[in-house]
Amino acid sequence: MKRDDIKSEIIKIFKNQFEIENPGLDEDLREIYEFDSIDAIELLREIEVLLRSELTRPEKKKAMDIRTINQILDYIEWLSSRRAKTKVRSRSRKR
Repeated sequence: MKRDDIKSEIIKIFKNQFEIENPGLDEDLREIYEFDSIDAIELLREIEVLLRSELTRPEKKKAMDIRTINQILDYIEWLSSRRAKTKVRSRSRKR
């Protein structure tokens, strides 16, 4: 998934789930939109749906300092690459 595609999906999630339209990519979500820990948990669930994969506890913990849309995009790209590497390793082990 390309960054622009991820951004489009995240913007849709913010509009539909949190009623936040067009957040700036570097705006502090907590400060400007009062995005709290309950919202963050809901967002992590949406990311799991987007990735079609459950997040591990360490992956969820890594998300705790995220404050901007750009950081969310970086996080999802990191998760995607991590999953891709895991798939490659598991395929090579099966051979």
